Amino acid sequence: MIELKVIVGSIRPERAADKVTPWITKRIENDGSFNLEILDLREWNLPLFQEYAGSVGDPSNPTYSEPIVKAWNEKMREAEALVIITPEYLHGMPGILKNALDTVFASFAFRNKPVGVISYSSGIAGGSRAIENLAHVAVEAELILLRNSVIIPFVNSAFDENSEPINQITDAAATVMLEDIKWWALVMNRARKEGELPPGSARLRSHLAAMK
Repeated sequence: MIELKVIVGSIRPERAADKVTPWITKRIENDGSFNLEILDLREWNLPLFQEYAGSVGDPSNPTYSEPIVKAWNEKMREAEALVIITPEYLHGMPGILKNALDTVFASFAFRNKPVGVISYSSGIAGGSRAIENLAHVAVEAELILLRNSVIIPFVNSAFDENSEPINQITDAAATVMLEDIKWWALVMNRARKEGELPPGSARLRSHLAAMK
């Protein structure tokens, strides 16, 4: 079973994420390949990012500025794969989601883990520009952002009374995304067992030191 964490990236009252999350939760549970945990940012009162070397402490066992920051990093370390549910605010992801991603600092807990994105909006773009925003962050965090996302336009009318998507493309896209997550998670788990490269920043310092 693959340890899969689903991050709900909106905390607004009456958020449309509450239409999306029950549906994808059922899809993941019915797949049978995952140990699923929903991480709702409403329930994670993470402080605004303020970590630095002094708050991190020992890099091999970081303490961070607050216990909840350490707990959040540990949750990300447990994950073998991620799904992020995000709306689009001003052509990007919500600030609360960016803060949660920023908070995974010093632990390198995102490295080499696949992440699928489910984006939505009340308009025709379906949150696609939030995914573009996430792509830049994923590269720096060394996440493996999957090409095959789930994009849900006109989200307020996208689900029926049984919380099922009205457009068949939504369900089919979720199937493709979960297939990709399984493949990448298994590949990267095997690669980690064979030996994972240290972070590039550490290797760069080592190579520079050797050149002196």
